[in-house]
Amino acid sequence: MPLHPQSQALLDMMTAVPAPPIEELTVEMARQSLAALFANVGRVTPVAAVRDLAIPGAVGQPMRARAYTPPGQGPFPVLLFLHGGGWVAGDLESYDPLCRELTNASGCLLVAIEYRLAPEHKFPAAQLDSHAALSWIAEHAATLGGDPRRLAVGGDSAGGNLAAVVAQMARDRGGPALALQLLVYPVTNHDYSTGSYRDFADGYLLTRAGMVWNWNHYLPNEEAGRNPMASPLRASSLTGLAPAFIVTAEYDPLRDEGEAYAARLRDAGVPVELRRYDGMLHAFFSLGDYVDDGRRAVADAGAALRRAFAA
Repeated sequence: MPLHPQSQALLDMMTAVPAPPIEELTVEMARQSLAALFANVGRVTPVAAVRDLAIPGAVGQPMRARAYTPPGQGPFPVLLFLHGGGWVAGDLESYDPLCRELTNASGCLLVAIEYRLAPEHKFPAAQLDSHAALSWIAEHAATLGGDPRRLAVGGDSAGGNLAAVVAQMARDRGGPALALQLLVYPVTNHDYSTGSYRDFADGYLLTRAGMVWNWNHYLPNEEAGRNPMASPLRASSLTGLAPAFIVTAEYDPLRDEGEAYAARLRDAGVPVELRRYDGMLHAFFSLGDYVDDGRRAVADAGAALRRAFAA
């Protein structure tokens, strides 16, 4: 379908203030740019409680983390949420509005973390930190009001990439068991040749050049992009993974690789629910103040988590 009018209005608003593209920015400028985009999200959804934590990372260095408790009586199912930002940007503050909304939509105790970012910490630091956080949550969920027997992992964009990889690591390393992997327009392959990369290379918020910039800051070398821990679509087998709820946006360079991952999961016998949101741009999941489908997608993701935990 055509670009949704609300998506077009968002693009018009952003282009009204000229700014250099991400590939011309320094790393610090790119981090400030993402923070500024999400700082304009006006909603601050109340939750029952918010608690800041320090969780040991993969190399023992503490990671900032934040636990969001939903209304109701625990123990609650637990969602580890991994933020986007191209493995280079993103933090707890930028994602606080989304995490609050997703907490209430899902009824989960949501734990968000700040994994190590590139280029200071290149691949696979983010994956190892994310898996370390999942292992810590499985061990300490009860102290946070969560149920360690009901765990899920999720994330958007680069965070969706990490969530998919963590689900594979949980399978391959003997747990913890997951009820769902929530993958929101995930990066699944170091490859710029898909149809959606061709069709939406420029002019639709996330660009091909921007993804090249992110990957180049993240990977130590080109060969690393072929590693399934960087490109989960390249894993030799997806059998035995947790069920998945996958969100894609029609006008997103990452659309095709997210949908290819859904297809491979189905072929491997993994239960998958794929939702493409027509007329939407990358990042719409976090921008519900601008596009109604952002809030709709969060509600859909929350319902998927509730179904997974009920099962």
